[in-house]
Amino acid sequence: MSKEKTKKENPQELPEEEAETQEAVEAEEVKTETPEEKLTKELEAQKDMYLRLRAEYDNYRKRTQQEKLNIYADATAKAVEELLPLADSLVAAMNAQNAETDTKGIELISNQFFTCLDKLNVKAFGEVGDEFNPEIHNAVSMTENPDLEKNAVAAVFQKGFKIGDKVIRPAMVVVANCN
Repeated sequence: MSKEKTKKENPQELPEEEAETQEAVEAEEVKTETPEEKLTKELEAQKDMYLRLRAEYDNYRKRTQQEKLNIYADATAKAVEELLPLADSLVAAMNAQNAETDTKGIELISNQFFTCLDKLNVKAFGEVGDEFNPEIHNAVSMTENPDLEKNAVAAVFQKGFKIGDKVIRPAMVVVANCN
C-alpha cells in the first residue's frame, strides 16, 4: 500500500503508460458533466445537424428549380429550331406572289410543317370516320349521316395534336348519329 501511495503522490516514478492512464482517469473525474450539460450538448448537436440538413435541402431545391428552367428553355429552343425552316418558307411564298405557284407552295409548306411536327414527336389526329372520343375530340355540333356509324366523326374543323398520350390540342369535330 505504501508503494501505491507513493506512485499516486509521485507520478514521475510510474511507468509512462500507467501515468497517462492515471491522468486520463483524473481528467474524467474532474470533467464529469451534469445531465443538463449533456442534454445541452446533444441539443446543440441536433440543432447543428438540422441547420445543415435544411441548408442542404434549400440548395437542392434551388438547383432542381434551375435545372427545370434549363430543360424548359432547351425544349423550347429545339421546337423553335425545328419550325424556323417553315417560317422561312412562308416568307418566301409571300414574296413570290404568283397564283400558279401559290397552291403548290402552300402544299409544300404544309408538308414541311408536318415533317417538323414528326421530328418533335407530335402526332396529328382527328379524321372523318374515327370514333368520337370526348377525351381527345371537342364536339362543336352534331349531324345525321347514314354513311357513318353511330358516334363517328363526320367532319373535322381543326386537327388535334398530341405527344405520346398527352393531348396538346383536342380535335374540333362534328359528330354523326349521336342518338
